Amino acid sequence: MEHEQWQWQEPGKPWKGVGIYHVTLTVPSRMPLLGKLVIQGNDPDKAEIIRTELGEALVRMLLNHPKFYPEVRILQFCLMPDHLHAIMYVTRPSETSIRSIVRSLWQGAKKIGREYSFSIGSESNSEVIHIAGHPALDAGSTEKGTAMEEYRPALDAGSTEKGIKATYPCPIFTEQPFVRPLSRYEQLQTMYSYIRMNPQRLATKRLKPEYFYVQSDIVIAGRKYSGVGNAALLQASQYAPVHVRRTMVQAAEQGHDQALRNYMNGCVLKARKGVIMVSPFISPQEREIMAVLLREERAFIYIADNGFRHYYKPADSLFDSVAEGRVMILSPWEYDEKKQQITREECVAMNQMAEEICGELSV
Repeated sequence: MEHEQWQWQEPGKPWKGVGIYHVTLTVPSRMPLLGKLVIQGNDPDKAEIIRTELGEALVRMLLNHPKFYPEVRILQFCLMPDHLHAIMYVTRPSETSIRSIVRSLWQGAKKIGREYSFSIGSESNSEVIHIAGHPALDAGSTEKGTAMEEYRPALDAGSTEKGIKATYPCPIFTEQPFVRPLSRYEQLQTMYSYIRMNPQRLATKRLKPEYFYVQSDIVIAGRKYSGVGNAALLQASQYAPVHVRRTMVQAAEQGHDQALRNYMNGCVLKARKGVIMVSPFISPQEREIMAVLLREERAFIYIADNGFRHYYKPADSLFDSVAEGRVMILSPWEYDEKKQQITREECVAMNQMAEEICGELSV
């Protein structure tokens, strides 16, 4: 992920006050240099990440970072094969901004990466990579013993065993960190869950790749979509849109909610009969219908207001249903990493798309 400038918080918010932040450091090209995913018995719930020596060094640096910034606490972290997630809590106002705190972490990661790259290039025949220390690491803390045999064929300069060639020295952690401020308790709890479940989610994607790779050039009613999920849901016989009209909501607000209740109940009854429901699920009432479909394990097509980045992963609320083949996510747009809010024009367009899809696919 590349940025023209550092963007940490919304304009007007303090840079040096108390705050909680989700921080991600990523290895370019998504090389699995930090760890290996192990799935015991092909059970995603038993998935774990076995750290490489580079991964161990990065974690030690992260956990020692508060020694240099006492106002910072690491609430949670998760090391993945190609990136590191952490939740940072700035506990009191500081003379140092979160910008500087995370930049320091990034600089330390780049230093470790350079030393790793140098050791790979100069000791390409060794079985174990040893990482030199970083100022944030305790003296003598570079334990030995994390083998890199898993990656050695792909990492040795000139190796073609796995079709990957590398030239060293090679920079690592060149991408600027992703940082997201968390403004509500609910966001923090969601992020806790997201980070904790990362290995399990990756294991599920590895075990069921057909449901998680981005499918391109799906043409429906003359419109081109990209999609993630069970493409077989596009071959059903009956489809129906979910679109709660504003007039129903306004009437319900005036105490006349029968039409709204009948419509929402009708959507669920159709799904129970095997009809594939199609919607962007924008309004609170539509979201409530989607929650029932998820709870009752009904199939549906979800229209998203943004496209799919290469390493796309569905939101936690949809992930399990995608993995079990009950959901197809479609979007006609390219992925825009800066997108934050949906416009009214997009809402109208997506509801129209739902109508088009139902009209085109229904037998």
